[in-house]
Amino acid sequence: MSHTHDHGDHDHEHDHGHAHPVRIDHDDRPLGYYQIMATAVFELLIEKGVTTADEVRAAIEAMDGRTPEQGARVVARAWTDPAFKARLLADGSAACRELGIDMGVTRLVVVENTTEAHNLVVCTLCSCYPRAVLGRPPDWYKSRAYRSRAVREPRAVLAEFGTRLPNDMTVRVHDSTADMRYLVLPRRPASTEGWSAERLAALVTRDSMIGVAVAKPA
Repeated sequence: MSHTHDHGDHDHEHDHGHAHPVRIDHDDRPLGYYQIMATAVFELLIEKGVTTADEVRAAIEAMDGRTPEQGARVVARAWTDPAFKARLLADGSAACRELGIDMGVTRLVVVENTTEAHNLVVCTLCSCYPRAVLGRPPDWYKSRAYRSRAVREPRAVLAEFGTRLPNDMTVRVHDSTADMRYLVLPRRPASTEGWSAERLAALVTRDSMIGVAVAKPA
């Protein structure tokens, strides 16, 4: 397994067969220290004319609008365009910009699943995640159990997601960092020759781009 450890400030959906504990609604909880500070800074920036409530709202809506469909478009394009695939594997951020997806200052590294190797993405110290192409990370990705076990026993974790790999297939675990994110390029499902990029994109799931699942034909 290959790991990269250099974390800075960062940012399965499983059904375990038991009821989830009742959670107190966030609105019923007293504000914490950092929530109070964030509100104060927000109000101060508006008061000083640095930004406006509409600008902040638009930025939040833009972030909330990011979904795994962005990443699915990237994968489908790579499956249908060998030249784009080569550029994607060489420089993920630049290739995404070709599709109008801005990774900002984050370096996106795309790793390809093959018949010999399967890739799995994790952030062992926090929850670094390629939000520009996958949207918000699922809760399980941020959990301590996943962050620790994905490195120690990746095959067991994969099996819990229903992904069982041949014993002779290499499993590579990639640890995201503050300025670098990973995206898995899943193997294209068999019997999809001649499919359009749009039809192929429907086969690409968030979990397959994290590596806990594989892309399957519809």
